Amino acid sequence: MTSILTNTSAMSALQALRNVNSNLSTTQNAVSSGLKVGKAADNVAYWSISTTMKSDNKALSAATDALGVGAAKVDTAYAAMDSAKDVVNEIKAKLTTASESSVDKTQVQLEIGKLQEQLSSIGQSASFSGENWVVKAAGSSTTVVDGFIRNSDGTVKITTASYEAGSYAMFSAISGGVGTGGVLGSVMSISLSATTTQGQIDTYMTTVETALKKLTKGAAAVGALSKRIEMQDTFSKQLSDAQKSGISRLVDANMEEESAKLSALQTQQQLAVQSLSIANSSSQQLLSLFRG
Repeated sequence: MTSILTNTSAMSALQALRNVNSNLSTTQNAVSSGLKVGKAADNVAYWSISTTMKSDNKALSAATDALGVGAAKVDTAYAAMDSAKDVVNEIKAKLTTASESSVDKTQVQLEIGKLQEQLSSIGQSASFSGENWVVKAAGSSTTVVDGFIRNSDGTVKITTASYEAGSYAMFSAISGGVGTGGVLGSVMSISLSATTTQGQIDTYMTTVETALKKLTKGAAAVGALSKRIEMQDTFSKQLSDAQKSGISRLVDANMEEESAKLSALQTQQQLAVQSLSIANSSSQQLLSLFRG
């Protein structure tokens, strides 16, 4: 039956066109944005997971940046310890020279005094971003941010690497430009005079040797921390790349697939428009029934 009030063919064609237009709009959005899941309505589960992963990845990126700051602090401390070791070796050489009976010990002390001043200068200068790891009170420690993790229960945590700075510090304090305490405090007390005996020089040599061993141990600890930071930095970058890849699998559109779908939908749209046109024209044919 043909009705002039209800055109079921046109209604069916129109519904088909609406469906095609809806799918075409979704595909065009995917092609233009590159995302198959751009909002929660597209896929609640994938959108939720990807949003959390993006947030975690951003935090991990910040932790990686913090590693760079930590690495700079470690490098500064190591440079100071390495330079101090060379200066202490020079003091050791001067004490050896002073052991010669014909040497003027007061002249040797002038050189040792300048070397002691250099040690204080090194300690005072080894500061990065306001933090000095080689001038620390005994027992103090410092930390470096090295990562961000999300636990299985959903809680998050910032991880750190610690360094017992107070145990390896060159000085515990610097007052009036002169370092005191710490690994090199005893070296700073070395003082030769014309009356200094060989026994006293031998004691100074023992003091210097002890300081060198502690400096070497401290430099080794800093070196180990530097390696730890370097490895963590590499891992963090790899982890960040893996997370980005995981997010991509969840929300990124397959451009080859979307391109093929777009072409098909455009063809379907043209056919649906043509079908609607045919359905609408059928009612016009009723007029011929009323022509005499």
